[in-house]
Amino acid sequence: MRPIFDAHCHIIDSAYPLIPNNGYTPEFFSVDDYQKRTRALGVIGGAVVSGSFQGFDQTYLIAALKRLGPGFVGVTQLPASVTDSELETLHQQGVRALRFNLKRGGSEQLDQLESMARRVHDCVGWHCELYIDSRELPAIETRLLRLPALSIDHLGLSHEGLPSLLRLAGHGARVKACGFGRVDFAVPGVLQQIHSANPHALMFGTDLPSTRAPRPFEDTDIVLLIDALGEDGAGRALWQNAREFYRLS
Repeated sequence: MRPIFDAHCHIIDSAYPLIPNNGYTPEFFSVDDYQKRTRALGVIGGAVVSGSFQGFDQTYLIAALKRLGPGFVGVTQLPASVTDSELETLHQQGVRALRFNLKRGGSEQLDQLESMARRVHDCVGWHCELYIDSRELPAIETRLLRLPALSIDHLGLSHEGLPSLLRLAGHGARVKACGFGRVDFAVPGVLQQIHSANPHALMFGTDLPSTRAPRPFEDTDIVLLIDALGEDGAGRALWQNAREFYRLS
């Protein structure tokens, strides 16, 4: 079984606070639930991503990383008021990226993106991750090109913004190959285009537990990716690219 680094998953633990987002509160999905769901897939590492409904809470994330072990890292949401000392503590606890949720909220706003992206990169070597509809990328593409390191969630969601997404990938941005049930296009061809623009760009994620997705993750999504990219491209997307980007190899 090939190893998989799950570059995008969520842990929703009943022991920690949740913030309703636009009236939505997700069902719980514990570390035990996640491990049971992925046991047969070959997942041996990954990135736990903070959702809109978790706001700036770090307690659930640190607890999850301790349970999951050293192969997993955290992607968190932080206020602009975070101190360098707090960043360093989170880094020591396994956090490796800062998320801006521009689609659903729960994170800092767009006007803080550039300053915070540079700050976390300079202080602890983190990159920024954006949950954004790619239709909105052209308006901020020039700004995004100035960021030290960037990834974009869920293949950008919309076919309309694909040209901008491909340009960003060509300039070094990473793209999460996850949330296939959220997008408005045929996934295989878009995977191939992104891989052609930058073979280091794609990072597979299960998106479990697929909160609010019209169609949740299915095991066959992995087969779809392998068929689209071939063995070498799939190996990069399922393991190598994300491990390098999160500085685990």
